[in-house]
Amino acid sequence: MKTHLGRRPFSAMELHTLYTGYIYGDMRVVREQAKHWHFWLPLIAYYTGAYSDEIGCLTLDDLTVEQNILCFSFHTHGKIKPRLIPVHQALINAGFNDYLAFIKSQNQQRLMFDLPTKTGRYSEKVRIWFSGEGERAGYLQKCAIPNIDQLGMKTAISSLRLNFEQQVRIYALQANSKDAFNYLMGFNEYPHPNYSNVAVLNSIIGQIRVINSQLHWQRFINRDSH
Repeated sequence: MKTHLGRRPFSAMELHTLYTGYIYGDMRVVREQAKHWHFWLPLIAYYTGAYSDEIGCLTLDDLTVEQNILCFSFHTHGKIKPRLIPVHQALINAGFNDYLAFIKSQNQQRLMFDLPTKTGRYSEKVRIWFSGEGERAGYLQKCAIPNIDQLGMKTAISSLRLNFEQQVRIYALQANSKDAFNYLMGFNEYPHPNYSNVAVLNSIIGQIRVINSQLHWQRFINRDSH
């Protein structure tokens, strides 16, 4: 059987499992080397549809207020277009503002400041942590989610972009704006550099399903180790 027929989005049950796993619970696992990006990157990926390299590149300067709406400014991926993605309220509820204050207190600029590059890319470190490599189990395996299902379809950190796409497609069509969908995805089908109505974008993003309303960054850093 071919084991790389393509990527698929996570199921609703798999998303629940990912975002109630040990990273988002109250207990550290044995020998865990916890990093702040372990908490934030999968969340930002789910609520923005951004690739891990794009998230790894984010700096404080890439947070911008447009039409009174806080947005991420993604502009570091060669294959998809720059775009503004409003910050979902679930990220604020998870302690995003507290985390930004912490970054500033540490005199850091990158939001994922403790995510190092490997071979010049952030995505490589993310891939190994999330999906594992060789005998090393990743977060997926520790959550008992297979990398490859019975049909040979793969799940990876980029599967979260497919979950984002599924939802945004529906909510953009409900808003009668295919342009908003193409813009939020960074697709070339939207020919313009900017999208004029950020409130429409915010309305679409705001409808993305909240997967765990109990998670919080403070809870992450306070986790017990026994």
